[in-house]
Amino acid sequence: NIVFTVTFDQLNASSPSESIVYSKKAFSHPFINSSTSDVEKCQQYDGKNMALFEEEMDTSPMVSSLLSSLANYSNLTQGSKEHEEAENNEEARKKTAPRMGTLMGVYLPCMQNILGVILFLRMTWLVGAGGVLGTFIIVFMCCSTTMLTAISMSAIATNGVVPAGGSYYMISRSLGPEFGGAVGICFYLGTTFAGAMYILGCIEILLIYIVPAAAIFKMEGLEGAEAEAALLNNMRVYGTIVLSFMALVVFVGVKYVNKLALVFLACVILSILAVYAGVIKTSFDPPFFPIHFRSDYNYAALILCRVCLLGNRTLVSKGFDICAKTIEQGNATVTTKLWRAFCDSEFLNATCDEYFTNNNVTQIQGIPGITSGILAENLFSTFMEKNSILEKRGVPAVLDPEATVTNTNRYVMADITSFFTLLVGIYFPSVTGIMAGSNRSGDLQDAQKSIPVGTILAITTTSFIYMSSVILFGACVDGVVLRDKFGEGVNGNLVIGTLAWPSPWVIVFGSFFSTCGAGLQSLTGAPRLLQAIARDSIIPFLRVFGHGKANGEPTWALLLTACICETGILIASLDAVAPILSMFFLMCYMFVNLACALQTLLRTPNWRPRFKFYHWALSLLGMSLCLTLMFLCSWYYAIVAMVIASCIYKYIEFCGAEKEWGDGIRGISLSAARYALMRLEEGPPHTKNWRPQILVLMSLDGEQSVEQPRLLSLTSQLKAGKGLTIVGACVEGTYLNNQPQAQKADQVCMKLMEVEKVKGFSQVVISSNLRDATSHLIQAGGLGGLRHNTVLVSFPKNWKQAEEHHRCRNFIEVVRETTAAHLALLVTKNISAYPSNGERFTEGHIDVWWIVHDGGLLMLLPFLLRQHKVWRKCKIRIFTVAQMDDNSIQMKKDLMTFLYHLRFDAEVEVVEMHDSDISAYTYEKTLVMEQRSQILKEMHLTKNEREREVQLIQGKNATPTPTSPTSPTAPTPAAVTPGEEVQMTWTDETEKTNNPAVANPESVKDMFNMKPNQSNVRRMHHAQELNGVIVKKSKEAKLVLLNMPGPPKNRNGEENYMEFLEVLTEGLNRVLLVRGGGREVITIYS
Repeated sequence: NIVFTVTFDQLNASSPSESIVYSKKAFSHPFINSSTSDVEKCQQYDGKNMALFEEEMDTSPMVSSLLSSLANYSNLTQGSKEHEEAENNEEARKKTAPRMGTLMGVYLPCMQNILGVILFLRMTWLVGAGGVLGTFIIVFMCCSTTMLTAISMSAIATNGVVPAGGSYYMISRSLGPEFGGAVGICFYLGTTFAGAMYILGCIEILLIYIVPAAAIFKMEGLEGAEAEAALLNNMRVYGTIVLSFMALVVFVGVKYVNKLALVFLACVILSILAVYAGVIKTSFDPPFFPIHFRSDYNYAALILCRVCLLGNRTLVSKGFDICAKTIEQGNATVTTKLWRAFCDSEFLNATCDEYFTNNNVTQIQGIPGITSGILAENLFSTFMEKNSILEKRGVPAVLDPEATVTNTNRYVMADITSFFTLLVGIYFPSVTGIMAGSNRSGDLQDAQKSIPVGTILAITTTSFIYMSSVILFGACVDGVVLRDKFGEGVNGNLVIGTLAWPSPWVIVFGSFFSTCGAGLQSLTGAPRLLQAIARDSIIPFLRVFGHGKANGEPTWALLLTACICETGILIASLDAVAPILSMFFLMCYMFVNLACALQTLLRTPNWRPRFKFYHWALSLLGMSLCLTLMFLCSWYYAIVAMVIASCIYKYIEFCGAEKEWGDGIRGISLSAARYALMRLEEGPPHTKNWRPQILVLMSLDGEQSVEQPRLLSLTSQLKAGKGLTIVGACVEGTYLNNQPQAQKADQVCMKLMEVEKVKGFSQVVISSNLRDATSHLIQAGGLGGLRHNTVLVSFPKNWKQAEEHHRCRNFIEVVRETTAAHLALLVTKNISAYPSNGERFTEGHIDVWWIVHDGGLLMLLPFLLRQHKVWRKCKIRIFTVAQMDDNSIQMKKDLMTFLYHLRFDAEVEVVEMHDSDISAYTYEKTLVMEQRSQILKEMHLTKNEREREVQLIQGKNATPTPTSPTSPTAPTPAAVTPGEEVQMTWTDETEKTNNPAVANPESVKDMFNMKPNQSNVRRMHHAQELNGVIVKKSKEAKLVLLNMPGPPKNRNGEENYMEFLEVLTEGLNRVLLVRGGGREVITIYS
């Protein structure tokens, strides 16, 4: 099965009928002409065997049209090379750029990016400090990480087209905009700091190995911190100059960088070949290199690569010409420059350094060769403290432990403290660059084939080079030379250069041009990555960097990149910058592996990579290695990188643009939701886990606007429980005719929820009448175990008016249905007087009138309300009613104990209600209530008789269908005239016989002679008595909560029930009637 995912522009309708179609969010396509008339459509599809589908062609095009459009579809942005050609030649815009194959497009660029500054400047030092075994483990771990990442990346890259943005595009489309933006920024920062590292390496080669005299801050004669500061200042000055020049080159024309790319790559390859050739040569001929003596004879010669030792300490070779204290000239013994460096005069009786006097000067072969057996000596690590002297193992030395070290500038010193994790951080940048192929996916002939093959081959080749280099360096070079980072013991030569053949200058110049090229590539790639992130508009404050020159070159992004790169230059130490970029690259690689693992485990239908040699276990292993290496390199840098990524993630989540890319995180959410819902189905929640999952029943006006927005304010204030919220609304009509109104109502509800900061869902139900729609919401709201357990509804206003009678009946049915469904019910009285979320009560009380116990919800609600800032400063008072035979003092003690165990802080008061005689006013009020109910009933029956006559006229053959009093039957079309809607019901003959009011409408005259029902009199009396007590105690309260009486079982007393509620709450400003769901919701137990 083939799945196409295509995004098309909105289609503009040209007629009212089409406007209706497109307002329903119908699909539109760029190859459909919306203005085509019906006659033209008939001609257009005539003879194509599509007559059955002619009416659907606007939304469902022919397959041939779709495939034709897809064949011409292109979303690949032009590369920098094409931008430059377009700038120089307008006709080049129409020209198709030549496509590259695996070798030129992926393999060689990856090789150039992976092999670089660390190999030439630090690899020998890493082997010397970490030992062959330790360094091999580091190299193996790092290469394994990049290989596993390349496998994951190959799977993602071959699962569809990867446009500009490379790794950022892959991660963002696999893990979503939040992760994509966070990791994209980290990858951008890593690439930018990589540019700083390459520039620092370039300056180090220039000032130390090519032209040391060019140093602005002279280091001759300086020791310790002063010499280090001078070197760093030189790096800063020259680094800033080189960065400015490179940024100018990139700004003026990237085409020059592209033209020089092959030259830089050739330098790298020649340098590596020179090293291998030198290794082979050491097996039969130790290397020579040029050295200039400045002695009395002033000559230059080729000498063997030898290291001069004083005792077991390595000497800086630039301070002397002959590795000896004295030499024989004729018949006399003459002192050398080495003597004068450690003694106060050139005479034999001079006072000399104690260590110099007690130890002999010896020479060792710096590069004994691959057959010398030096590998055994270099097998294990030799870590050094900063400013410690580089010493040769196994060479005896006479040393006074209490003597202070003098003439430190004559010895080779360690510039930093070395340890295993530091070596990991410094080495890892040398294996980065594996994304070079995927970043060029738009320029490849067959990206699906070239990216996996080229990237994996490049990693295999470079891994072989690195691993073999570790073994060969340890087998050919002496340990003191390996640990001599800047080659001070071999006359200031690049250590790896002393091994190369035919000349050290091959390595020196090769590494110099290599670092220059790598720096230019970083300054070229990083701005384009930032531009891709900015153009996605997921990070609002970066949008300005999406703009550039007319041809699309990222000018502003280049400026920001240069500024960030300058911060790396100011650090000025290659060893300090390397761990920083290691963090960002490792984080990027970790999320590439995570993306592949997620897509594989979730088995999304769109996950169909052409590259088949992947597995989720390999991706998880690669992710684990990345995380391990991050903390091995530097735990504090790892934390900083994670904090940066987390901040960007949260910023995008709260402020960024909402994007739907079909990412894996959405798939995780679906899987997690399904799992959680299945777990919830295992049984009802424990009382300790109970929280109000609220269904808010909103009423809409004719314009589909919410009539009681304060219901959502109260919902937001109750959500300290962090439960589910469903905002339900009802639209009267049929689904086919009223779907647009339902969509509008849904949007209104969602917008209001956003304003009131209510986290939840909106659900709009369309039904033939509002009563059934409300019933559907109560029954079908939620999903599985995630269902509402509480219904929040507003008390109907003006329910006594005849035109509002249906609202009254609907409300009572809601009470009945929630009771039957064992749902809690919250009814707000005077909802317009409730506070908004912006208001604050600085004082006042929340009064709870605990009449009967129905689960404890009445006690829980004020606690939840006080968690919100609106009610936070209100105090809770709990009132309970004592009868004549109750001990009110003991009740108060018991209630205080109960509240103490519940951990509720509230005032307690027991109100005694004495028996009193029923007043005449109560008797009269009950009588008026019953008379009113009788009048309404008679009016309703008269209306039913009229409707029954209409029904009989329509046709006696029709079979009548009984309906419930709350579900009026929808009329037939013939019964409806314009501007009038008739509702018809049917009354059973037995009902007509048994109901004298129906049989004889004249009986309505007797209602004025009727006597009130004694049960109703008692209820009215109790309501009045209780209301009097509540008003007396709680008239000034900010909110009154009290138990809500249940509805009558006999439907004849519905209007009386509403009157009882009205009397009960009369004279109170804000009332919340609470009816429990029949289960305990609070507990005293832990």
